[in-house]
Amino acid sequence: MQAAYYDRTGAAREVLRIGELPTPEPGAGEVRVRLATSGVNPSDVKTRAGLRNPTLPFAKIVPHSDGAGVIDAVGAGVPESRIGERVWTWNAAWKRAFGTAAQYVVLPSHQAVRLPDGVGFDVGACLGIPALTALHAVRMDGGVTGKSVLVTGGAGAVGHYAVQMARLLGARQVIATVSSPQKGALAESAGADLVIDYRGDDVGTRVREATDGEGVDRVIEVDFATNVAESIGAVRPEGDIVVYGSSKPEIAVPFFPAIVKNVRVRFFIVYNLVPADRTAAIAQLTRWLEQGSLRHNIAARLPLTAIAEAHELVESGRAVGNVVLEVG
Repeated sequence: MQAAYYDRTGAAREVLRIGELPTPEPGAGEVRVRLATSGVNPSDVKTRAGLRNPTLPFAKIVPHSDGAGVIDAVGAGVPESRIGERVWTWNAAWKRAFGTAAQYVVLPSHQAVRLPDGVGFDVGACLGIPALTALHAVRMDGGVTGKSVLVTGGAGAVGHYAVQMARLLGARQVIATVSSPQKGALAESAGADLVIDYRGDDVGTRVREATDGEGVDRVIEVDFATNVAESIGAVRPEGDIVVYGSSKPEIAVPFFPAIVKNVRVRFFIVYNLVPADRTAAIAQLTRWLEQGSLRHNIAARLPLTAIAEAHELVESGRAVGNVVLEVG
């Protein structure tokens, strides 16, 4: 099979290669997916660059956890009726050597989720990390029904979904931060009541003005290292800051502003969702996909052979939305 892979960390154009690898066969409890698409996420880029660990856990890595395609083979214990099923994948490359940047991937049967009819494979490549991250950030700790929510980076791959999902799950007010009028229009179309350009506005002040001086009940935070002071300023006393991303590994927290508000901060990574949370999130996401309730913002579609360019797009932040490789 044709696949993209790397055997050392470094710059995308220096380490990513395209070549032939053996086509995998499913073992017991596994399925093989003939992939049509592969999603590129910030975690894929950081792992390839060696930002988290310069030492590779495997001799050769086929990157990317997200993808979509059709099951074409099953291992022992998996019903043959799954052959021909359209699916999307999650955690394909998490603690595994071979992800979705290839014509085929083998993974446990439950990590290949049915993709509803009429939902494109390009959309399927956006679900495992961006959509599930957004949904867990909205659902966790009692959810957002009747609450006010601030989504930082409301036009990004996760933020665009989070704005929609907060609205769908009953938030009474959704505010988003963006960095340009183009991104502001995208967040508004997703359902944001108020869009704040953080480059020219004081986020905390604008949020307090919009919430009668109280602040929001929940902040969904894309970059806690950059936004920590603004998020603490924007959240109400006893409010929640839900953090799924940071541009730096260590963060200095303004202690006094946080403690006088009794602020709660929750960190999570979508790869480590407990089974009950993931099962509930996948069920909700499937219902929305079947109903056509979600908008999907795909910023770029590139062939597998352009994987280095795709990584650079994600790495630079130039892509306003998801970046998807067309594999099949």
